[in-house]
Amino acid sequence: VQLQASGGGLVQAGGSLRLSCAASGRTKSNDVMGWFRQAPGKEREFVAAISMGGTSTYYTDSLKGRFAISRDNAKNTVALQMNNLKPGDTAVYLCAAGDGRLGVTSKIAYDYWGQGTLVTVSS
Repeated sequence: VQLQASGGGLVQAGGSLRLSCAASGRTKSNDVMGWFRQAPGKEREFVAAISMGGTSTYYTDSLKGRFAISRDNAKNTVALQMNNLKPGDTAVYLCAAGDGRLGVTSKIAYDYWGQGTLVTVSS
């Protein structure tokens, strides 16, 4: 599975961005898809995930209400809509795919990772 993230960029605080992740290769529409982020000098942290079929979504508590994850299995894509962005959201955002056996919030639950897309939020 190859994952390609896009949509990052520079945005002012309060603005919005929509990230997209396209999956190709040996893909299964029932893979759990997730987004993580990693700021400079910090650990990679869970942002959001979406279940097989897109019926369940998961978010880190601090981002609930501002971020929304969605997926289009027909197109093998997953999106992350980010609203009311803050400087603290500045990070490289990475998409990941896994089978869900080890949950959805841990890095070890994902077998495939994209290269990441940089989001910079200015104050």
